[in-house]
Amino acid sequence: MSRATFRERVRYWFDNTMSRGTAALIGWLALISFGLILLVTVLSMWLTPVEAAKNNGFPGMLWMSLMRTLSPGKIASDSGSAPFVTLMFVASLGGLFIVSALVGVLANGLKTRFEELRKGKSRIIETGHIVILGWSEQVFTIITELVQAHASERGSVISILADRDKPAMEDDLRRHVGDTGRTKLVCRTGRPTEPTDLDLMNLDSARSVVVLSPQGDDPDAHVIKTLLALAKRSGDHPPVVAAIASTANMAAARLAGGPDVHLVDSDDTASRLIVQSSRQSGMSVVCMDLLNFDDGEIYLRSDPDLTGMAYGDALPAYQTATVIGLRGSSGVMLNPPMDTVISAEDEVIVIAHDDSLIHLADGMPGAQEESILSVEHTGPGPERTLVLNWNSRGPQIVRYLDGYVAPGSVLDIASDHPDAATGFAGLRNLTVNIKECDTADRYALESLGLGVYQHVIVLSDDRFPAGHADTRTLMTLLQLRDMQTSLGERYSIVSEMHDENNRSLAEVTEADDIVISDTVIGLLLAQLAENQHLAEVFDYLFDSRGSEIYPRPADRYVRPGAPVSFASVIESARRRGETAIGYRLAERVNDAPHFGVVLNPDKSRPLRLGPGDSVIVLAER
Repeated sequence: MSRATFRERVRYWFDNTMSRGTAALIGWLALISFGLILLVTVLSMWLTPVEAAKNNGFPGMLWMSLMRTLSPGKIASDSGSAPFVTLMFVASLGGLFIVSALVGVLANGLKTRFEELRKGKSRIIETGHIVILGWSEQVFTIITELVQAHASERGSVISILADRDKPAMEDDLRRHVGDTGRTKLVCRTGRPTEPTDLDLMNLDSARSVVVLSPQGDDPDAHVIKTLLALAKRSGDHPPVVAAIASTANMAAARLAGGPDVHLVDSDDTASRLIVQSSRQSGMSVVCMDLLNFDDGEIYLRSDPDLTGMAYGDALPAYQTATVIGLRGSSGVMLNPPMDTVISAEDEVIVIAHDDSLIHLADGMPGAQEESILSVEHTGPGPERTLVLNWNSRGPQIVRYLDGYVAPGSVLDIASDHPDAATGFAGLRNLTVNIKECDTADRYALESLGLGVYQHVIVLSDDRFPAGHADTRTLMTLLQLRDMQTSLGERYSIVSEMHDENNRSLAEVTEADDIVISDTVIGLLLAQLAENQHLAEVFDYLFDSRGSEIYPRPADRYVRPGAPVSFASVIESARRRGETAIGYRLAERVNDAPHFGVVLNPDKSRPLRLGPGDSVIVLAER
């Protein structure tokens, strides 16, 4: 290969210099301007000595050349010899070119800079902020809840890093979240899997980090790679909460994130909630009320005044808060044995509308003995359950349902999904039957003989996009409602959906429970971003072992129709080894947003619980 010529070397050097951006271009224009001004000045001193003398010699001619270069219009006032006027014209003409080029360079540089700012490529300098990495429909739920949680705080900041255009993110947030009050939202464009993009978020000063599972194929791979990028970065590491879509990827995610990352198993959590809701009507509403920041929230509180007291005796201790469990050195226990003694190291787990409202009552409210009943709860016998449609959560749902039902129970799966006939080995209590069925077809549904079932679960078909799957679910629910009305049959209906906006449409179907799986996961992530100590509480709450939430008939606890205080309900539940946390009114089961559920009621305010109403308790099965 021949050696580069001098001309090629100079051109290569010039190209590299020009590629350095706006500053290099301005530098070249300044150099050209200086050369032109110096050349005109020297020629003026040589060719027009008379005019040069009249204008104070070299300094005066240098100033005149500079002015003609920067302001070409001054040539109109020049007079003198022909060489002098010609030189000033050359300076003005060169200045016209230089000024035009300078304006173009500055305009292009400013445009480029504005584009970078618009794209969100600058580093944020916030402190104590919450960072959200990634983008999915859950981001709107999370931000809405965090805005509620920070409504009384000044200077709270939520920052989002996602591989999307910054203005598009801001427009979507304005449309779905609306007014954020005192909370500031900061969007940045970048890939959460890239360490250089993570540096934009000032993670060293962040309060917590939420990693979202993005929409699309293999979302867990993206989350795991983000966790690896977070683990490998230098500096302080704030608490991290991440959502994993598939249970099979939990082990890899734990290895990638390390022990300080809390992982939410989306499939497992949604599956447990669907099963629990199918067993106990209103379960999903209760869980969503506990998870959001609008009403009752879960708090951990150390209270020396309760030290040495038995857990059962401490249940009515707070006037405007409800005790639900204890957190000690051995972990969390909801609804522990009533004779459990509260130690100085224990934290009391309570439900309250705000932490400022957690105060001990002046005196323990008395129970109305004449209104307390002691009807024993009896477990159901063998049951028949029908599952309509199928998705990847199906096998988990079947296994969890097997742990709830009595031996000899039957589960029929009606779907045309190709995977609906797999994954049922090792069941102890359930007999599973598969029925080929198009669940959107009215005649196919009627042929199933739904009157023989006690429970019907309508899953979201994962062969379709989320919006289309919700539409098919709504069609199925409408058919089921019409069949119940025309045939006079009664069975509980629990459905799974993706979009919270479809809940209002589904209310027309009068389903017993509607589980919005994406919303539940978003609420859970928001809670853990605020307080990771609650992770143990929610893990216990969604686990099938230990005590769980049960809406049970109120007429087993207190006399129907009689005015009673909630303190009497608490006492009635305590005698059964249960913790009462609220009630549900049958006449308001279709009234959004709480659908008749009241958590953490005032213990002294009288209420009437009639036929069909429920007491919501934490209890063993």
